[in-house]
Amino acid sequence: MNSTEIKERDRRYILGTYARNDLSIAKGSGATCYSPEGKKYIDFSSGIGVNALGYCDDGWVKAVVQQLQTLQHTSNLFYTEPCCELAEMLITRTGFDKVFFCNSGAEANEGAIKAARKYSFMKYGKGRYGIITLQDSFHGRTMATITATGQDGYHKYFDPFVEGFSYAKPNDLEELKAKISGSTCAVMAELVQGEGGVNKLELEYVKALYELCREKDLLLIIDEVQTGIGRTGKLFAYEHFGIRPDIVTIAKGLGAGLPIGGIIFDKSCSHALEPGDHGTTFGGNPVACAGAIEVLKRIDEEFLEQVARKGEGMKMKIEQMDGVLQVTGLGMMIGISLKNKDAKRVVKSALDLGLITLTAKDRIRLLPPLNITYGELEEGLGLLEEAIK
Repeated sequence: MNSTEIKERDRRYILGTYARNDLSIAKGSGATCYSPEGKKYIDFSSGIGVNALGYCDDGWVKAVVQQLQTLQHTSNLFYTEPCCELAEMLITRTGFDKVFFCNSGAEANEGAIKAARKYSFMKYGKGRYGIITLQDSFHGRTMATITATGQDGYHKYFDPFVEGFSYAKPNDLEELKAKISGSTCAVMAELVQGEGGVNKLELEYVKALYELCREKDLLLIIDEVQTGIGRTGKLFAYEHFGIRPDIVTIAKGLGAGLPIGGIIFDKSCSHALEPGDHGTTFGGNPVACAGAIEVLKRIDEEFLEQVARKGEGMKMKIEQMDGVLQVTGLGMMIGISLKNKDAKRVVKSALDLGLITLTAKDRIRLLPPLNITYGELEEGLGLLEEAIK
């Protein structure tokens, strides 16, 4: 099918909940993909941070296909080796205690919310269920996670929203302190807010927040759905801040193209959820886990150092481009503020030129594959500079 036929079929049969860009993607390799007509694109979005190893990575494809030929699915009423192996890898590398697998970042955050409330109920009894999140955060689109999201634009149409969430201004510890009450059980935060504008939290604020949670016996939930699995130049963003959360949520890059999410629990609260409290049909699916195992095998310290170097190099080159006001983010998670230019128009211009980028509020957002080649980086940055001009 050509692009026109694909778009027409999409309009006819698929519910219009996505404001799709004017591009059909037919195939790809690395950070490069092609339309059905053969037009080439450099992808600086990696499927919104999912394709950590780019398109159709040989090692990842081999691992997934081999598992597909062995066992594609069984329920969580039974044990499978890929699920256990992936869990061991995550726990060994983080030093945490237990992991729960699900299918997406929203589900991971939903499970973290349930775990925090159950933990508090077990320890303090009924009524201590409040969770503080930050303004401009994004935690998902389920009823609980959309309520947890600290953006007014998401808090309409679907009333009544889930009770027990409040929102504090990022990097304002006094305001967060003022939000804490006898009914508060946890704080949930992204250390680099992705959809909210690629805003990196201040180091001293994060350290003070961590200490405050320890003092008040509040669980600290760090949402690493977009920042985790090497995106920031560390396996997890919290490592940059010198803290140890109680709960870490993951997804996106772990699957590298297949749906998987997870909740990593420290010993402080790994006992909270018991049989019957939480579950999911597809969580820990052998095929998704096999792909994730390959991702973690590849993301070693040398790989992470390359991510950090590539991200710093991108930042330096972008800062020198005419029309750029500010570059934010961490590692290969980059936000670009522009001088008197509309980010959405620049993203469209970039697409016309053959570069796939994203927006985050009024900024351009870049999330290239972590293993993007220097040649693809140079080509993409050239197209970005042209689009900004």
